[in-house]
Amino acid sequence: MRRVGLGEGGSGNYVASGYSVYEEENEHLQEGLRAKVSALKSLSIDIGTEVKYQNKVLEDMDSDFDSTGGLLGATIGRVKRLSRGSQTKLLCYMLLFCLFVFFILYWFIKLR
Repeated sequence: MRRVGLGEGGSGNYVASGYSVYEEENEHLQEGLRAKVSALKSLSIDIGTEVKYQNKVLEDMDSDFDSTGGLLGATIGRVKRLSRGSQTKLLCYMLLFCLFVFFILYWFIKLR
């Protein structure tokens, strides 16, 4: 007795060729998925590298701001101590000098 679809003969070849078409299509789709997964992997690695770099930059900025804040606090403390003392005349002279310099700079900029 002969089985249909197995062996040599007309319709059996059609079934086998249909199966190989599906296999080829699946392999083609697998290659597409592999390419997409590879692209996503490289993108996620690049994002991770960028995040690490940005965190390092932020930590450096934080330490710079801390040191600047300490320097600014010390400077403001000195100015307060200067204003409390008997050197208010010197403070007024410094303020007038600053206003004079700003006026001269404004005048030079306006002449351009």
